[in-house]
Amino acid sequence: MNGNQTLISDGGTFELGFFSPRNSGPVYLGIWFHNIPTRTVVWVANRDSPVNDSSSVALKIGNDGDLVLVDGTERIIWSSGIANITSKDTVVPLLDSGNLVLGDQGSISSSDDYLWQSFDHPTNTLLAGMKLGWDLRVSLDRYLTSWKREDDPSLGDFTYGFELEGLPQKFLRKYNSKVIQRSGPWEGTRFSGLGMSSLSTIRPSFVQTPDEVYYTYNVSNKSTITRTVLSHTGSLQRCLWSDQNLEWSVTYSIPNDACDEYGKCGPNAICTINSPRICSCLTGYIPKSPLDWSALGWSEGCVKKNPSSCPGKEGFRKLKGVKVPDMLQFWINTSMSLKECRDKCLSNCSCSAYSVTDIEGRGSGCLIWYGDLIDMRQLNEFSSNQNVFIRVTASDLGRHVDVHSGDDIELPMLNFVAIAKATDNFSYLNKIGEGGFGPVYRGQLPNGKEIAVKRLSENSRQGSDEFKNEALFIARLQHRNLVKLLGCCIDGEERMLIYEYMPNGSLNSYIFDTLLTGNVTAANSLVWRRRFDIIVGVARGLLYLHRDSRLRIIHRDLKASNVLLDSEMNPKISDFGMARAVGGDQMLEKTMRVVGTYGYMSPENAIDGIFSTKSDVFSFGVLVLEIISGRKNRAFRHPDHNFNLLGHPWKLWLEGKAFELIDEKMEDSFAVSEVMRCIQIGLLCVQRHPEDRPSMASVILMLDSQSAMLPQPKQLGFFDERNHEDVDYSLSNEMTITQIEGR
Repeated sequence: MNGNQTLISDGGTFELGFFSPRNSGPVYLGIWFHNIPTRTVVWVANRDSPVNDSSSVALKIGNDGDLVLVDGTERIIWSSGIANITSKDTVVPLLDSGNLVLGDQGSISSSDDYLWQSFDHPTNTLLAGMKLGWDLRVSLDRYLTSWKREDDPSLGDFTYGFELEGLPQKFLRKYNSKVIQRSGPWEGTRFSGLGMSSLSTIRPSFVQTPDEVYYTYNVSNKSTITRTVLSHTGSLQRCLWSDQNLEWSVTYSIPNDACDEYGKCGPNAICTINSPRICSCLTGYIPKSPLDWSALGWSEGCVKKNPSSCPGKEGFRKLKGVKVPDMLQFWINTSMSLKECRDKCLSNCSCSAYSVTDIEGRGSGCLIWYGDLIDMRQLNEFSSNQNVFIRVTASDLGRHVDVHSGDDIELPMLNFVAIAKATDNFSYLNKIGEGGFGPVYRGQLPNGKEIAVKRLSENSRQGSDEFKNEALFIARLQHRNLVKLLGCCIDGEERMLIYEYMPNGSLNSYIFDTLLTGNVTAANSLVWRRRFDIIVGVARGLLYLHRDSRLRIIHRDLKASNVLLDSEMNPKISDFGMARAVGGDQMLEKTMRVVGTYGYMSPENAIDGIFSTKSDVFSFGVLVLEIISGRKNRAFRHPDHNFNLLGHPWKLWLEGKAFELIDEKMEDSFAVSEVMRCIQIGLLCVQRHPEDRPSMASVILMLDSQSAMLPQPKQLGFFDERNHEDVDYSLSNEMTITQIEGR
């Protein structure tokens, strides 16, 4: 096969040929998907020995039957490396699985007949049917190695493969030494330390015999196009091809969250991603460095609180559904019962913990750890059968900290003196805002971490109920588009919440007219791509609240000032003082205390006190129209009519002039069709009747797909008034409107 020729598999799924990642320059022999328009390389032969010119290179079967890649001088650049081939009549088919195989022409019907196969020598991609792991008969280790760069397939910095110490586990490493992530052992349907659920599109399996130890997966539907790739940045990504969008989508990646980081909490601690303080010491242990621990510095981990009483009275505390510690110092016996394992651990004063080895079977076998316990994490209750029994002293046997806490979620408590010092005694110079809760201060902890401190003021319109409401809700919520709560401070009458600091402040300082904000630079810097990313980020945050979080949350006060921006302009929804949790199907409630901010409140909420997820959708629609127009709903004025910012785009839409809504401060070049689509989505969200408004799941689909047809918006709510006094609130005298101003 010469440089300008390719080999296509029988079913047309894969193609073998020569390629240049930069479309010019070094040339490689590789395999890629043939049946999709985007060239996606899944295997490279000569990744560290590229050639300069494809016209002078050839892939052929050598005189000894080996597969070789040669240049114009017949110099061997790469070979399959098979020696002593008895048959010279070898062939090289490319299978429809993407596997390039070498075998005797007369007998190549199964993998047992292959003399060599590319599946035994993966590069950065694991395809369906490939094996990741060991063939112990020939000491063959099949593992992934990342590309050096996105356009450079030479050996990169990251590897992903099996290590067989103790129970087999997969390790993601950098430079073949530093551990980035550890999978934990196989649990029957998945590896226990991976917080991902099995997808219906794939069927994973793990095989462990005296001859082989490997992981593989197959697709449930032959039409599914999927791959697992180790990126040049060190992220293992499971990708799925979309025929509709003609692009790859990442369905899961590792590391996926902070608890995936190897040893995140240091020795003798456990990481719980749904906890605001993700690291906590195991029962019987205390932070090695209390000062660092209180400042969220966990790397030194925990040490025993009390000296060991061994061989005196000691016992064990059971941690349910956890990723087991790494097997640094361990002992294993696959035939012991759980009771025998307990007795074995108890009889050795160096034993720190024990567990079973047969997680998916009879719960038998014995795994014992000695010394420090490293890299433990709490998993979802429904996702793991793995339990670990931690050795504790007699004094700790009566004090059990349940990692599955109920309503009383423990928050890291920060000392008032430490917060006062961090904010320079709540200096006016560090004050960055004020809302219904009270003033907000910028501060810096001793470890250099910047924080934002919300301090409940004496005359706050929010009280202790709202303080508790916000603390408890955010403690349960973890999403990249929600502001992160780091802790709280309760000292006498003082009530404070400590958040991650958002250096770019709130969204309203970027989108609204400079006459309101005075920030000309900020107003001009928000190009359309950033505005669109903010819209999508807020939508994803709301979808998480409405559907994907452990609680189903209605925010009830979404507005521009409650959307904060981090250093990379990623949006974070904040201020959960007015949020409400609803049951699984309880999506509509009525209250006699209407809360929210005029201009963002839905008609049914403001007039009838009825709120639901569709109330948040209405607020989101207002926000979208504000982001596009750069105008604030309640401050909008137009010389030709009395419509507000909802009625104005509705009028333009009916007249076919919706493009006139676009902010004049935006750059000259942007995707007008995309902006128009977002205007239509905004109008759909602010329709008068809740049942006409889309769910946030539908909004995400509308934003992600530029080809899907959108329905036409119907009559809007609150479109013909500019001031809230124009609305007729025919309610009892008991109803009050609580207006919350953001920081």
